Amino acid sequence: MNRMIVKSRIGSDGNLHLNVPIGPDDAGRVVRIIIEPENGKTKTQQEYLDFINATAGAWQGDFERPEQGEFEERDPLP
Repeated sequence: MNRMIVKSRIGSDGNLHLNVPIGPDDAGRVVRIIIEPENGKTKTQQEYLDFINATAGAWQGDFERPEQGEFEERDPLP
């Protein structure tokens, strides 16, 4: 079973009703459901493009890769 995100709206009665088709192969499986509010409004396509255009090429300086350290030797698997 894969992780999935389902968006739904709370009804006027204050209840959230979900109908999520999972499939018969996972029948009887225990799942975890996390409820969290969506964060703000969704950007329009133009707002997203404006953000990309404002940040594209904004990096100042050099890209650097720090030292990676020593390779860890491990015992071989049996």
